Amino acid sequence: MSEIVLQQTRIDQGLPYYQRFVESFPTVTALANASEDTVLKHWEGLGYYSRARNLHATAKYISEQLNGKFPEQYNELLKLKGVGPYTAAAISSICFDEAAPVIDGNVFRFVSRFFGISEDISQAKTRNVFLKVLNELIDKEQPGEFNQAIMEFGATVCKPSPDCEHCIFRQECYAYQHKAQKHLPVKLSKPTIQEKYFHYFVIECEGRFLMKQRKASIWKGLYEFLLFEGGNNLDSNDYPFDHNKARFIQTSDKFRHLLTHRIIWLQFYHYTVGEKYFSYLMNEFDLQPYSYEEVLTLPKPKSIINYLQQVSF
Repeated sequence: MSEIVLQQTRIDQGLPYYQRFVESFPTVTALANASEDTVLKHWEGLGYYSRARNLHATAKYISEQLNGKFPEQYNELLKLKGVGPYTAAAISSICFDEAAPVIDGNVFRFVSRFFGISEDISQAKTRNVFLKVLNELIDKEQPGEFNQAIMEFGATVCKPSPDCEHCIFRQECYAYQHKAQKHLPVKLSKPTIQEKYFHYFVIECEGRFLMKQRKASIWKGLYEFLLFEGGNNLDSNDYPFDHNKARFIQTSDKFRHLLTHRIIWLQFYHYTVGEKYFSYLMNEFDLQPYSYEEVLTLPKPKSIINYLQQVSF
């Protein structure tokens, strides 16, 4: 659980989520038996919601196909949905003492600097270069401690701006001896950052609000208001519905939501409508009516939570 929660999350941010999951789902079977909405609600705010869906799917697989017995070997762990080489190595070494080296950004940084490895770490084939080195280094008797130690060292000493003066390895370190700390590790390719603009329409009628559940994308399974993807500024002529049949309440400030390779700008437009037009919009856009309490309890993207908090919903 902790490895999945912390894959792309800081420890101080992930710890409350981990504790909440363990309290609500103390066994693999308990997690497997939970509804997807419940799992996503527990995950709400962490981002990368595919991790939660994969976690849920894996719990079901272990409970139903493996009779509740968690795999212990690296190669078997790799077969689980959402478990890649890093996670499999961390679990198998820390929990089951298998000598499987972990490779994350901290390990790439420390090993490349110490040994002077200049291969591009953005290339998949480079991982094998590091694996060869780490397989020779890893403590076969205490692989879990070794993996945790090398990651921690990269996170606290051999940081992007390294603390070389307090490094116990500096006399043997290639980067320190050659003043190459800023040049290692080598990462040549940089992902293109895309900007998208989401315009959400909060349609209300007598205390009910129209929402729908995402069927795809990173927010699959989460609930959102009527969405129109357009440009930076939205003209009323671009509205997906006839705004003349609705009463305007307010427009929110723009919210910025950062993803790995994308920046999403979001703005919310609150309208009230009559019962007849409410029913029309519900059918036209495949939306469902939800009460005020349900809007608060349904699993939602963090950006929608931020909006609701800003307007004291």
